[in-house]
Amino acid sequence: MSTKNIVVVGAGFAGVAATKKLAKRFKKNPDVKITLIDRHSYQTYMTELHEVAGGRVEPEAIQYDLQRLFCRLKNVTLVTDNVTKIDHDKKMVITENGVFPFDQLVLGMGGEPNDFGTPGVKEHAFTLWSMDDAIKIRHHIEAMVAKAALERDEAKRKAMLTFTVCGSGFTGIEMIGELLDWKKRLAKDNKISPSEITLMVVEAAPTILNMLTRKDADKAERFMDKKGIQLLKNSPITAVEPDHIVLKSGQKIPTYTLIWTAGVKANTDVEAFDMEAGRAGRLVANEYMEAKGIEGVYVIGDLVYYEETENTPTPQIVQAAEQTGHTAAENIIASIEGTEKKKYVGNYQGFMVSIGSKYGVAHLGKNIHLSGFIAILMKHLVNLYYYFGIRSGYYAVQYLFHEFFHIKDQRNVFRGHLSRYGNVLWSVPLRAFYGSMWLFEGVKKAFGLFGTTSWFGNEVALPFSWLQEATTGASEAADAGAVAEAAKPVFGLSYVYGEEPMMVFSKAPGWFESIMKVMIPTPEVALIFQKVMTLLEIAIGLALIAGLFVWLLSALTIGLVASFALSGMFYWANIWFVFVAIALMNGSGRALGLDYYVIPWIQKVAGKWWYGTPRSLYGKKS
Repeated sequence: MSTKNIVVVGAGFAGVAATKKLAKRFKKNPDVKITLIDRHSYQTYMTELHEVAGGRVEPEAIQYDLQRLFCRLKNVTLVTDNVTKIDHDKKMVITENGVFPFDQLVLGMGGEPNDFGTPGVKEHAFTLWSMDDAIKIRHHIEAMVAKAALERDEAKRKAMLTFTVCGSGFTGIEMIGELLDWKKRLAKDNKISPSEITLMVVEAAPTILNMLTRKDADKAERFMDKKGIQLLKNSPITAVEPDHIVLKSGQKIPTYTLIWTAGVKANTDVEAFDMEAGRAGRLVANEYMEAKGIEGVYVIGDLVYYEETENTPTPQIVQAAEQTGHTAAENIIASIEGTEKKKYVGNYQGFMVSIGSKYGVAHLGKNIHLSGFIAILMKHLVNLYYYFGIRSGYYAVQYLFHEFFHIKDQRNVFRGHLSRYGNVLWSVPLRAFYGSMWLFEGVKKAFGLFGTTSWFGNEVALPFSWLQEATTGASEAADAGAVAEAAKPVFGLSYVYGEEPMMVFSKAPGWFESIMKVMIPTPEVALIFQKVMTLLEIAIGLALIAGLFVWLLSALTIGLVASFALSGMFYWANIWFVFVAIALMNGSGRALGLDYYVIPWIQKVAGKWWYGTPRSLYGKKS
């Protein structure tokens, strides 16, 4: 068939979902070319913008480079550019720097804040809909608290330390939750009392969190009330001034910080696309996510206006974004392959909101209601599920680092207990001792020191019955077993004078023995195995002392201990081997060790080989 050009505009949740699905389906079809255009070279994890704005994580924690997301999908071309026009007649996407022909077009450019024409919002309020927005809020709050700490006028100081959020949807509540977590650090760094910082949510409606059930929303409200967050309901904002906001009631609230999260409308760039728009400027589409009256053009994510029921369009949430993206992709596939199209059927598994890093509420399925620790844990699992859905193990690992291991001020669900910001220098002596122990054991086996039998000789040291019988005879093996039985070993986790230490397993379990019979069937193979194991122990010891590949070798030693224990060659008194190995997996090799140099180099080289080179601009000729 002739070449088919598919152009996807927008690398948000919807655009990435659609592109991934299309690329996977057509990866072996050289006649289908896919182009993904976005004004940024990365995807922003929009639902976590509040964490950047609230000082919990750095911007790179929620920026996912498109090269890393699509490096293994060779049928996807990335372009960093801004779309200015769609020529429907000529089927051309026109950008600031180029023209892209299309047979099928997917528009997933998302939305932007809706201020409903409220005076002063554009000039004096902050929005939270992009990475730039989040960084501006963060810097403003840090500067405002620092400035307020030196302000002598009590009224002005109070206004400067009053942080207000307009809107009680997910974004607004999660933003105020981050400020709740952050205020202790802000206060400490600027030598003020946390009680001086006022947090406030202003909502025009009589209730908050209207995507949740009232039961769950009430839990969230009680938590915020307990933590001192002020909730003003039935309080529409009519004007925003530099130093105060005005409510419909006429009340003025002195504040220098208003974060506006009250509504979303379609990306205003689409006004130039000559397409039918619905409520809030969203582009009207049919049940196949195809733009109304325009064949071959699909609309997805926050941009689409499709009424699932009368007057109820698809919600502007991640689940709907991905599902509309998948529906559009499926129907493009159907169009190219000549199969039946599929209608959009929303399947929303639930809703959840975090109020800071330690508390949240969630409504999953029809009957599952969660709150507190479990709700936050569920949110993390949902986020991790997203990375697996887009096949990005790299960003799944990065998420774990940013949310659990690189966190400060106890700002996660485990209250900082997993944080890597402990000083690993103090584990260096343990690493050196542990490495010396493995080195000593290896050398002892190699040369038969201290009354032991050399593993480099011609005597089989492994205790498996079929090897012993082949070298010493069945009767001698039986006699040896009788002597061992007579010793009456005693369980203990340390050596005690006068007691015979107990093995973890006195004899290898049957299933393990059958595996070993395959791996080590004869004494000749056993002798080779012994030499290899001895050299391995020496190598492990030297590497641990030098701090080289400590995490990997610690994991390996845990495996070796398990193998020795199952073989009937390991005492309970030495079970500490396992726990030392786990302790050294905290990055011990990077303190006075070669891992400080080697691991970053490997990450750099391997990352470039696997992912290629991330760029600030894609589609630019080098």
